[in-house]
Amino acid sequence: MEDKRLFLLDAMALVYRAYYALMNSPRVTSYGKNTNAQFGFTNYLVDLIKKEKPSHIAVVWDTHAPTERHEQFLDYKANREAAPEDFKEAIPDIKKIIEGFNIPSLEVDGYEADDIIGTLAWEASDLGYTVYMVTPDKDYGQLVRENVFIYKPGYKGGSFEIMGIKEVCEKWDISRVDQVIDILGMMGDAVDNIPGIKGVGEKTAAKLLKEYDNLEAVIANASNIKGALGEKIRNGIESAVMSKMLATIITDVPIAFHEESFLMADLNKEALQEIFTNLEFKTIAARVLDTQIAGVAPSNKRTAPTIAQSSLFDAPDNDNAIAEETYFKSIQNTEHQYHWIQSKDDLHSLVNTLQTQKEICIDTETTSVAARAAKLVGISFSYQKHHGYYIPFNDDWSQTDEILAILKPLLEKEDMLWIGQNLKYDMIVLKNYGINIQAPYFDTMLAHFSMAPESKHGMDFMSRKYLQYEPVSITNLIGAKGKNQLNMKDVPIEQVKEYAVEDTDVTLQLQKIFKAKIETEGVHRLFYEVENPLVQVLADMEYEGVKIDVDFLKSYAASLEKELIDIERKIHEAVGHSFNIASPKQLGEVLFDELKLDEKAKKTKTGQYATGEDVLQKLKHKHEIVQDILDYREMSKLKSTYADALPQLVLPETGKVHSSFSQAVVVSGRLSSNNPNLQNIPIRTERGRAIRKAFIPSDEQHILLSADYSQIELRVIAALSGDVNMIQDFIQEKDIHTATAARVYNIAENEVDSTMRRNAKSVNFGLIYGQSAFGLSQNLNISRTEAQEIISQYFKEYPQIKVYMDQIKQEAYEKGYVETIMGRKIRLADIQSSNATLRGFAERLAINAPIQGSAADMIKMAMIQIHKSFKAAQLKTKLILQVHDELIFDVAQDELEIVTQLVKEKMETALLLPNNVPVVAAWGTGKNWLDAH
Repeated sequence: MEDKRLFLLDAMALVYRAYYALMNSPRVTSYGKNTNAQFGFTNYLVDLIKKEKPSHIAVVWDTHAPTERHEQFLDYKANREAAPEDFKEAIPDIKKIIEGFNIPSLEVDGYEADDIIGTLAWEASDLGYTVYMVTPDKDYGQLVRENVFIYKPGYKGGSFEIMGIKEVCEKWDISRVDQVIDILGMMGDAVDNIPGIKGVGEKTAAKLLKEYDNLEAVIANASNIKGALGEKIRNGIESAVMSKMLATIITDVPIAFHEESFLMADLNKEALQEIFTNLEFKTIAARVLDTQIAGVAPSNKRTAPTIAQSSLFDAPDNDNAIAEETYFKSIQNTEHQYHWIQSKDDLHSLVNTLQTQKEICIDTETTSVAARAAKLVGISFSYQKHHGYYIPFNDDWSQTDEILAILKPLLEKEDMLWIGQNLKYDMIVLKNYGINIQAPYFDTMLAHFSMAPESKHGMDFMSRKYLQYEPVSITNLIGAKGKNQLNMKDVPIEQVKEYAVEDTDVTLQLQKIFKAKIETEGVHRLFYEVENPLVQVLADMEYEGVKIDVDFLKSYAASLEKELIDIERKIHEAVGHSFNIASPKQLGEVLFDELKLDEKAKKTKTGQYATGEDVLQKLKHKHEIVQDILDYREMSKLKSTYADALPQLVLPETGKVHSSFSQAVVVSGRLSSNNPNLQNIPIRTERGRAIRKAFIPSDEQHILLSADYSQIELRVIAALSGDVNMIQDFIQEKDIHTATAARVYNIAENEVDSTMRRNAKSVNFGLIYGQSAFGLSQNLNISRTEAQEIISQYFKEYPQIKVYMDQIKQEAYEKGYVETIMGRKIRLADIQSSNATLRGFAERLAINAPIQGSAADMIKMAMIQIHKSFKAAQLKTKLILQVHDELIFDVAQDELEIVTQLVKEKMETALLLPNNVPVVAAWGTGKNWLDAH
């Protein structure tokens, strides 16, 4: 029994801890990569294995897929700050390291790491294993059993702690470990945004459990609990029940403990040497592999004693270990003059100085990442390297108005250049105070995106890469996300000043570099005609927002809820028993074990049946329950993602939602949106389209106008390929899918039936995405032979499209990238890969990216031209949304005719296509988005 010791590592918790432990003295490679997380995690893993000598081990990960907790409670973990770029970049490296140790990495979509660990821990314990759950997370206390323990790492000098039943009960002051869930249900968890009962903390919760034993009994006796506590409990019943559900770790995840798969195995030394070399881990390599990795130490790198392992988790075995670290410049070792403006005289003097400058970098410090809701905390300026100024604001809004009144002539000056990183945010914040940037501007984030769309574009990353300078981390200033995190207003102004002005100083230096690189990289037109000028357009669009019919959404949510109940009952009756339709595991068992819908049903890596939409679509003809399940899923998503969620995102001050549109996310140049994501509003089904009814004009004097491009991607491929037949079809204004069907089937257009047109449409759009005969056969539910015949005939009728596709793949192979009409370069890392799957994906991207990217450039240029025209004509009409190939306007009714003509003209002439391929924009109006579309 002694040798059966299973260690299950909570990956993300340990990686976070390693990353932040070294935050004050980061490890950086000679090529600018932060390796805090990789270094800390690897050291800990090595020490754990050496010290504890586990017989079995696994590392368990969360995935990005939503869980039942997210579906039940939209705000679950919503207050967690987005992981730093360095942290995200560390994850693939750490997974390679774990793979090199021959340790299994486990993850299951729909479940969190603690669910997987809980399931495996209990299963293994039943098989006689002693199980150690390696995590700093207190919630794991509920899983502790006679032979299941928490192995809690030490931190910054502390030693590790092993917690069994006794230790957990003592820590929480409870009698049973399952009461951990009851305590969390009452006190909540700020880290995971679990609300609990407002005003009830850990001690009060423990006291209530001593009297009532569990949460359910506390609720049952709420009416008997006197005073303020009783009132808090009665007011928080619903929240407490939800919180207990969220805090309960699932122990029936569809994953099995196969003993042989978890055995400690020999190292893959070749794989480890490769990753350690890449990360410049010379000392770790020597320690693990008993070898020394070759490498040269550049001039900005020096050797220093390694940070003792006790500063991360536990004491190391070798206190004399030496490790090389790259020391970049930082605020501590760089001479600088950052000034804090403390008086009105200082402010006037600064403004007078700034008025004489031609280029100034600006940055705002605020109370929120949501620009439209943000309040100013401070503004910083720099116009000279290593110099800058910080102007703080306080809660006295009259003083804020007074400061901004002094700054306004400068901020609205027209004959200068503003420089900034993600300037759209700063523009919106200033617009909240009635200040509009008028002068030209230069956004460093978008300059870098224009040059290297596949890269990261955060200021910290770019600073390390181009300046060899490590900026102050926001985490150092206000702490990690959670209940102990400070507000910027809580930090001494002297510290805030250093942090804030450093941002403008760094950004100013980056702009000087990027201004020259834009020319040498050949993206001058892309940056100056597309990406940079779009910033002001998006700032105005986001500031304006779109009005939401909250009453309609509430009514629609109630209607969906009723439909869900009815269809759930119908599904259960068809099966003969109830089950959780939302559980892939239970659903798979019903469809394939009970109903036998597919004897060859595929299973996922975790051993459960695959029940994705693609699987269900192919089974619709076998049983009516399948369509009911698809309907159930659709309605559940519509209700949770839109009908329930959108009203919560309405800004009270405006009565509108203000989505944030990002330019620097999608490498092809398409915009993305979030909070809320309006790019994915459903359109294919009647239920989905109904959501668009909720998007309405600002008032009775306005109407919505929707304008979108007609088959723009097909027009682009016709233009790029120069195919005569397809170009003629567009010039003659034919229905392109009908024309394609007539050509492919060699019949007159008036003989084309709906099936033929559908097939032709599938080929037209499928080929843009590199669809094969197999893909087409699956999509149309026809034989592969028939699909191949359709494709062959298609290329016979449109021969230049096939020539273009072959040429673009060859160019991508030779250059490593493809380009849009405006010169946007999309790099294809896997185009020469020896892995056929990866290479095939890159080839499909090579075909699609110039098409999708050119269409994206076109609509961006249309938005810019329309925005300029609206300003010039002083129209009241506003652009309020952009969704792929569609623009939505809130039109003043007395401006409808002029706006319609102007929008159509600008959209059709924004970017003229090669070979005289015509661009067509269609439009419609209505009292809601659905009617207008």
